[in-house]
This record gives sequence, C-alpha cells and structure tokens, in this order.
Amino acid sequence: MNRKTLTTTCLMILTGVLMVPSLSAEDAPKVTEVKLKDLTLKVPETWKSVPSASSMRLATYSVPAAEGDKEEGELSVFNFGGGGGDVASNLSRWIGQFGGEGRSSKVTKGKAGANEYYLADISGTYNKPVGPPILRKTESAPGYRMLAAIVVLEEKGVYYLKLTGPDATIKAQADAFRASFGGDAKSETDYEL
Repeated sequence: MNRKTLTTTCLMILTGVLMVPSLSAEDAPKVTEVKLKDLTLKVPETWKSVPSASSMRLATYSVPAAEGDKEEGELSVFNFGGGGGDVASNLSRWIGQFGGEGRSSKVTKGKAGANEYYLADISGTYNKPVGPPILRKTESAPGYRMLAAIVVLEEKGVYYLKLTGPDATIKAQADAFRASFGGDAKSETDYEL
C-alpha cells in the first residue's frame, strides 16, 4: 500500500470514528433511585410518580406514550408481605388478563444480582380494569402489552411489578423496565408454567 492510499484510508477511518456518537454517562437515560420497602428501583426521570389507585400499591408511575400512541403506560408495584401467592399462579393470572384470541405470551426467568425474577411479556386485548378494584369491572383494550415481573429478594420478600399500556409504548420501555430492578434480558431463560 503506498503512502497516499494509507493516508486516505486512515483519514476515512478517523472520519468514521468521529462521526459515530460516543456513548457516555451523559447519554444514558437519567434515573432516580426509589426505595420501596426492601426493593430499590432505578426509575427513569421520564416516568412520573402518580397517586396510586389502590392502597395495596407501593407505587404507581405514569410512563410516557410512544409516538403514535394515545395513552400512556402505567407501572404499578406491589408487595403483599408473604401473602401474594406462588409464582405460577400470579403469572397465569396476568396472562389471563388478556383475551385468548390473538394473545401472545412468553415467560422467562432471570437473575438480578443475587435475586431471581420471573418476567411475563403478554400482548393482545387487555381486559383493562375500570373503576374500583372491588367491582372487578373491565373494558377491552386491543393492542395492549404487559411486562410483569416477580422479583424475589432473598429473605426480604417478593415484589410484583406490572408495566401495562399500548404495545409500542411498552416495547419502547422494555429495557428501562428490566433495568429498573436490575434485570437483564441476556440472562433470561424460558420458564414453563
């Protein structure tokens, strides 16, 4: 390779490197740590704390709608102090909150540090609760998605997190949802109910 070709090649590589935006801490989404009993969540600053619809919730967050979606998503966090039922029953109940026809669901198991978690990714027509929970009224919400996690903190309790909303909104927040409790999609394996 002659000197002119080498110089041209080096300049092209350098130009390419300079044009690629660097990923720094400034580029990462800003998060706030929120302590809910023994669970610490890293909540993106774009998620806004809102009053909970139920006294059973530890926290509720409004999640911004993706472009084209008319509704925001909602994250709800629960802890029942040992009385929340087993993993399979909760996952099955969440899957059952979506109509059978056109429903898609996948359940995985992962590690968040020393803790295990189970995650259900469900999409289709959601039987969206309306009114007080005691009335158990719902309305059909087609094109919805739910990411629901059961986070098991060794000797500290079980926490239930549900991120629900229009499909595109929830897809856009999937990585942030996992990161909020320390989850990692790469560590997850299929989990059979």
